[in-house]
Formats: sequence, structure tokens, C-alpha cells
Amino acid sequence: MNITLDFRSDTPLYVQLLAQIKHLIANGTLRQGDQLPPVRTLADEVKVNFNTVARAYRLLDAEGIISTQHGRGTFILGSSSEGQAANLCKDDFERLTQRYLTESKKLGYTVTEIEMMINAHLSALKNNH
Repeated sequence: MNITLDFRSDTPLYVQLLAQIKHLIANGTLRQGDQLPPVRTLADEVKVNFNTVARAYRLLDAEGIISTQHGRGTFILGSSSEGQAANLCKDDFERLTQRYLTESKKLGYTVTEIEMMINAHLSALKNNH
């Protein structure tokens, strides 16, 4: 599983992990029935405390995205509908947009400058399609 955490980010590590697992599901990398690594294994891979992974798994379980079966492992439940998959994609897009805007503000850009940059790129995108 290709997960990269940003240890300098203001976003808690368990939230980053949760978001990346949702992203892997939304883009089809992880599918219904796929088994996630055990908590300790994933914690070793991404270099975090196992409690960080356990917290992310608990939240995903509470949302009905994964199921942990004692003695068997943790599995992707899959989208109950296309709507749930669309919601995962929308959430992913929302996080990406929020991160872009937050980082732009940290770099010192004004809202007007950010808006101008976004509009320029949107215009270019429209002209290419």
C-alpha cells in the first residue's frame, strides 16, 4: 500500500492516514474484499506509533468503510452504492482543495491572488477541452 505521511503538516497523522486510505478506495486501488495490513505492520511501514494506525482503522470501521474481523484481519467493505464512492471522491477533492488554499495562504498569497491563479488555470483547462 502506497501511503506517505507528512510529519510537518498541521493535519494529524491519523487523519492523513484515514484520508489516504479513503483516496485509495475512491480511485479503485483498494477494492471491496481487499485486506488491509495489520495495524503494527502498517505502523512500521509508515513509521508511526501503532495507536495512530489503530485510531484511523477504528474511524474507518465506524464509518462502515472497513471491517475488522478478530483473528482474520481488516477488509475493505466496498461501496454500498455509487453514491458512497462519489462521496469518497468528493471528500478527497475537498481535502485537496482545502490543503491547496491553506498552503497558499501560508506562502503569503492574498485571497485575490489565489482566486486569480485558480481562474487562470480554469480558463486554460476549459480551452483544452
